[in-house]
Amino acid sequence: MSKRFLNGSEWAAMILAGAERLTRNEDRINALNVFPVPDGDTGTNMNLTMTAGVAELKNKPSDDVSRAAEVLSKGLLMGARGNSGVILSQLFRGFSRSLTGQQELTVPMFANALQQGVDTAYKAVVKPVEGTILTVAREAAKQGLTATRRTSDLTEWMTEVHAKALETLARTQEMLPVLKQVGVVDSGGQGLVCLYEGFLEYLSGGEISSAVRPIREPKPAESNSVPATSSKAPAPRAIASTNTAAQSKLTTESIAFPYDMEFFIQLFAASSPFSERTFRQALERDGDSIILIEDENIVKVHVHSRRPGDVLNMALTYGEITHIHILNMQEQHRELLAQRSDDHGAPVPASDIVEPVSGKAVVDYSLPGVVNLPAVMASPESEPNPDVYEMASYGVIAVSVGEGNAELFKSLGVDIVISGGQSMNPSTEDLLGAISSLSTNHIFILPNNSNIIMAAKQAAELAEYPVTVIPTRTLPQGMAAMLAFQENDSESSNIDRMTKAYERVVTGSVTQAVRDTEMDGLQIKEGHYIGIKDKTIVTSAPSQAEACQALLSGLLVSGGEILTILTGELADADQTAELEQWIALHFPDVEVEVHEGGQPLYPYLFAVEP
Repeated sequence: MSKRFLNGSEWAAMILAGAERLTRNEDRINALNVFPVPDGDTGTNMNLTMTAGVAELKNKPSDDVSRAAEVLSKGLLMGARGNSGVILSQLFRGFSRSLTGQQELTVPMFANALQQGVDTAYKAVVKPVEGTILTVAREAAKQGLTATRRTSDLTEWMTEVHAKALETLARTQEMLPVLKQVGVVDSGGQGLVCLYEGFLEYLSGGEISSAVRPIREPKPAESNSVPATSSKAPAPRAIASTNTAAQSKLTTESIAFPYDMEFFIQLFAASSPFSERTFRQALERDGDSIILIEDENIVKVHVHSRRPGDVLNMALTYGEITHIHILNMQEQHRELLAQRSDDHGAPVPASDIVEPVSGKAVVDYSLPGVVNLPAVMASPESEPNPDVYEMASYGVIAVSVGEGNAELFKSLGVDIVISGGQSMNPSTEDLLGAISSLSTNHIFILPNNSNIIMAAKQAAELAEYPVTVIPTRTLPQGMAAMLAFQENDSESSNIDRMTKAYERVVTGSVTQAVRDTEMDGLQIKEGHYIGIKDKTIVTSAPSQAEACQALLSGLLVSGGEILTILTGELADADQTAELEQWIALHFPDVEVEVHEGGQPLYPYLFAVEP
């Protein structure tokens, strides 16, 4: 069935088909669940999350795909359960934002929306792990962007996306040691594949072969091949819901952070601002699987912790707590093992089965407001745990220009972004003011412009506590340095890692000449576009497109795996799309990332990384 666009109602029907597919496979997905903890509820959490989103979609139907996507996103956020459910909500949150203002969905829009969903999900997860639903989503989205060059038919396009997701799912076993140890693929990734299968069923009007049924060892006469679309990967090995669950191969004691916590913080007024970074660092001291999502005056929190009372007490300093859901995963694991033994007579090691603790495993307060916190939680008026309020290890200040670039730096973990750059350099006083506003043990400054490095170093010398300047000369170099930054690593290791990261980046920029001149034998005319590699003008051309192509040819001729493009105020969307097509044609092996930087004067900033 050929389709080239979907309106809001059709898109909602496709989402419903995916949700139904997920529901049918809930138990089988649960049987795969061993990461991050073997609690056997990934299928349930993803299904509950999608059910909440679909309910909103049914209650507020719209023929406008932008509105429909927004409604689904809100429903998923409020109903998200568990790691996989929260990540799923973020995939569709980014998806929704990409479609703002659109009435219909086409292949290019679908591809961009999937990619923005991936970007949003990765930002929400404090410590992304490869070999999970994130990996499957990322590789599928990447394939989707590539496939837009081959087809405008939604069914054909979704076939490629699904095939890539299935192929990546098979490889999760090689990425996460625990999956290989137990012999399964990632449960969250499998859930996402089920959703994509439902999408494809709707678009094609036919049944799609399930990827979650158990794989038999082939007989000698049988073929051991996999579909041609995923010939490089082995078939995903799943465990049937009627067989031994993967959780039985792991011990209850392996669950180090037993309390699975989810809740919302209804933030106080601006006089008590929420610090995502401080809150995250506090959670990391005695927890993992942390996901924080800030949406206007609400923060969605997911964490696995040993001390739920401390977590909630800390959250109460920022606002009211609502929709609290706490699950004892060790108890859940014991009950799951006991149930498997009762149902199937399968022996379970005695060391894995312990008498369940008294009391309910789940505490679920779904009414708004703070109501009757369970006894395990300390009173909000009690003394806070002093460990929670220790001074943060690091603070990061970056100089940037352009709203989009500032947001990129903040998403990478920068605490303060100072506006400045070419022709508008911040002063030493400006930098000192930013330094004094941070309460941390050590501060890093990323000047991101050669004219600002000296002022940054002077501010570091005048500061009352340790400040290190990482002498980045361009915005892309600063972003590369932040990607290398590790919150939990030592000062010296971070300096070394960040320095090596930015030094590997080759930067290019395109701007317009303001007068006739000659430089290094290159004739430059007023109004022409010039291409600059680091500090050297290497090309001049009458059109922006010619200058970009000439500059990129020089930047990429000696190799490079990743090209990041930051578009400025003067960049044209059609020109950017044509530039991406040119890159794909001439440098097909280069992975391209495009972000709206918003910088003035320079329509394009380029960064090439090996």
